[in-house]
Amino acid sequence: MITENNLTAIGPVEWEIPVSFRSDMRVPARFFASKSMLSEILGDRSLEQLIDVATLPGIVGVALAMPDIHEGYGFPIGGVAATQWPDGVISPGGIGYDINCGVRLLKSEITQAQLEPFKETLAQGLSRSIPSGMGHGAPSGTGHGGKMTLDIAELDEVLMQGVGWALNKGYATESDVSHTESHGRLDGADPAAVSDFAKKRGCDQLGTLGSGNHFVEVGFVEKIFDEEAARVFGLKQDQITILIHTGSRGLGHQVATDYIRIMLQELPEFGIELPDRELACLPFSSKDGQRYFAAMSAAANFAWANRQMITYRTRAVWKQILGGDLSLVYDVAHNIAKVEEHVVSGKLKKVVVHRKGATRAFGKGFAELPEEYQVIGQPVIIPGSMGTASYVLIGAAKAMEKTFGSACHGAGRLMSRHAAKRIQLGRELQEELARGGIIIKTAAVHDLSEEAPYAYKDVDDVVDVIELAGIATKVARLKPLIVVKG
Repeated sequence: MITENNLTAIGPVEWEIPVSFRSDMRVPARFFASKSMLSEILGDRSLEQLIDVATLPGIVGVALAMPDIHEGYGFPIGGVAATQWPDGVISPGGIGYDINCGVRLLKSEITQAQLEPFKETLAQGLSRSIPSGMGHGAPSGTGHGGKMTLDIAELDEVLMQGVGWALNKGYATESDVSHTESHGRLDGADPAAVSDFAKKRGCDQLGTLGSGNHFVEVGFVEKIFDEEAARVFGLKQDQITILIHTGSRGLGHQVATDYIRIMLQELPEFGIELPDRELACLPFSSKDGQRYFAAMSAAANFAWANRQMITYRTRAVWKQILGGDLSLVYDVAHNIAKVEEHVVSGKLKKVVVHRKGATRAFGKGFAELPEEYQVIGQPVIIPGSMGTASYVLIGAAKAMEKTFGSACHGAGRLMSRHAAKRIQLGRELQEELARGGIIIKTAAVHDLSEEAPYAYKDVDDVVDVIELAGIATKVARLKPLIVVKG
């Protein structure tokens, strides 16, 4: 049992559990939180999970968690870990079932006041156009399935090309590609590493939102913190913005399921002993370690294409109702593993960085970024809970020193979905948010309170910790007006 007495404060918002805490730890476990957050964090198993992560073969530096930390599968959500390349392990639990769940930010050229007369019409148009809900997904309030079905050959092209597939088909622009993390494509993808069942689950889910905490949110820029960075990103006071949050849907979930089963069977062959079977892993260089990475990369490409297709549909609705266009500020992944170079123990090393509920937060000068962003750093997009604020930040140099270039990915859950539903009926929450000026469109009103603001940590507090730690700095605060949910 971990208590506050087991924690060493190494900064105003940085805490560490030393390797001496448990004999099987290979590196310290470190997390970011204000003192007032500690009781919440100590209230679940997330720190025990972080200590388990610190035992993984080949882990380097420290096992990390962001202030949105909460209990997950294997790794805590908000977890970051880097393992040696090529022989350290890769673990699906360090990426998550929803591979490349991520978020993108679109910007408009109109203000909140200009949107107001069209607000309900836009909410209805988006909910009709964007399939959402469980399974294949259905436009909110309808019983129809997804609008796009791919055969296996074309699905394989999506798995290989990501946003590049959408560009070739006319669903994306060159600017969309350049303003997406990794340009919307991981090179290591191999559709042959994805099972037939995973492909079957994904063939009619491209361009669908899904359920749970996925959403399309129309909001406005409530506050600018950094005028210069906001200017570079094209953000202005009162400007209408749109956030799109979803991932790889059933295809990614099945990839994780398939390879966790394989890895559990092969653990004895590699002599790997784990404190928790949910940390199932294999050496990155092993045959099935490589196959998982190839399948994960394919699922990540699918997720980027998925967000792009939702963008395409969003733009069509926007143009029909309001005219004009929506341009992409940036798209970030927050459930992914990547081979990157980082300084470890004073030396530049190639490592496999697992980010599970964590957003990349690279500083200025990173060559992958659009040229105009390289002078300030990477946009870090932190969506809040439904009905509260979201943030745009920029990665800082200290992130590369402290967190393998990583920040939080959201507010972080405080309570389970079941517990949240016991507090308030979905219809009551929808009416309460409407009174606050937020229109909610959903295919499942009875499940709406699973994502209620009270089920999440205070996003303002979470982002403050990130800024105090020097990981990223605030650029803008966004407030919701319309939320389309699964």
